[in-house]
Order: sequence, then C-alpha cells, then structure tokens
Amino acid sequence: MIDFTRLRQSMVDSQIRPNDVTDPRLIAAMLELPRERFVPAERAGLAYLDDDLAVRDAAAGRPARYLVEPMVLAKLIQALELSGEERVLDVGCATGYSSALLARLADHVIAIDEDEELALAARRTLADLGIANIEVVTGLPQSGVPEAGPYDAILLNGSVQLVPDALLSQLREGGRLIAVIRDGPLGRATLHYRTVGVVSRRPLFDAAVPMLPGFAAPADFIF
Repeated sequence: MIDFTRLRQSMVDSQIRPNDVTDPRLIAAMLELPRERFVPAERAGLAYLDDDLAVRDAAAGRPARYLVEPMVLAKLIQALELSGEERVLDVGCATGYSSALLARLADHVIAIDEDEELALAARRTLADLGIANIEVVTGLPQSGVPEAGPYDAILLNGSVQLVPDALLSQLREGGRLIAVIRDGPLGRATLHYRTVGVVSRRPLFDAAVPMLPGFAAPADFIF
C-alpha cells in the first residue's frame, strides 16, 4: 500500500520549500490535495516525482498531455500573488490538479481545456473531492473564456512560444498572467501584468516544461 500522505510531505520538503516557495496557503494546499487522484490509476505511484507527469500519452494524432512538475507549478502559482478574492482562469487545465490548487487560493476558478475526455476527468475528480468553486469549460485554450472574465489572474499550464492577445485582453486592470515562454529548447517563466491598459512583462526564472498544444508562434514570427 502506497503511503501518499508521506509522499506529499516528501514532495513539499524536498521539492517545494527548498525552491523559494514560501506562501503558507500554497504549501498547505499541496500537502492536502491528493495529486494521485489527478493521474491515471496505473501512474498514481509516480504522482509526486520531481518531473512532469503524462496524464495522456500521444496517440491517434493527439499530443501527449502532462501535469507540470510540482516545483515549477508551485512557483508559477506563487508568482500570481493570490489573496483569496480573485477570479482566475486556468488555461490547459488537463485533469484539474492546477485548478484545485488555485481554488484553494482564490475565490473562483474557470478552467479550460480543449480535450473533452480530460475535462470530464477533471470535473469528476473535482466533484469527488468536493471542490465547488471551479467551473471546467471545454473550448480552445488560446481563446480563453471571455464571457466569464475579466480575470485577476491567468495561469498557462505548459510552455508556450507566444501568449495570444485574446488571453491578455481578458486581464482586468491590475491583473497578472503567468506563462513559461519558450524560445528553442529553453523556457523562462514570465509574469505579464496590466497597468493603465498596457500589458508589461517581467521574466522570473528558468523552467523547462512540456509545450501546451496550440500555443506555437506563427511560422513567420520572429522572437
């Protein structure tokens, strides 16, 4: 029998705390949320490894999908500086683990994924865990969910080459968007924030996480 409580504690002690994650509410959420419930049953024993974890393998023209490694996800969420009153958009939520973390730190979460199978899995798991302040939407992540915005914070689950204007336009004044921007094999977590109608961005830390499908730059785009 796998002791998932011990594995969660080990994840926090060895991966989260040593990497400048200090938000006590986020640490508490990661200690309590059963990450193993958000992965296929046969991979539950891998749920707390210090790595990205595939929740669906590539097949039949569909790309593989992942949960972002715990340390990187924690640092991305912490960078949003959530106080508990925010409306948050979780882009590319997959099976909903990131959404569940955000829901512990914000008032309401809109989670979007284009894969109906993954979105359904997210709805079921979140309902089973009694997490009620999340709405899981099926649609194009690049388009966001403008009818439910504007948002105080937006999280992109995976690395992207370009953040679409459609997402940036859904930030409320003072809102923040966090994404890992990839240029070649390297990625850098970058915080975008809207001030007086203008979106600025600030690089925070290096990160290597899988690409989020649908966020490649156009062929003629120059970095």
